[in-house]
Amino acid sequence: MATLTIKDVPDSLYRRLKARAAKQHRSINSEVIVCLERELLVDRPDPEKLLARIDRLRLSLALPPVSEDLLREAKAAGRS
Repeated sequence: MATLTIKDVPDSLYRRLKARAAKQHRSINSEVIVCLERELLVDRPDPEKLLARIDRLRLSLALPPVSEDLLREAKAAGRS
């Protein structure tokens, strides 16, 4: 494992980090590691690949294209 020192952390950021760590019952160090892991280790989908996958799925299911009217109807049905 490596050791990392972070300098010149703005006071407001430090307070938020400290509060978040306390809320999660973690040390500030552990909270920083969790934040870094969430940001750096999570695979984020490529938007173009995701849209292409959605298009393929819609075609395979023979779904109608999404339109403003379809969205309005879905919203209205959800409010009933």
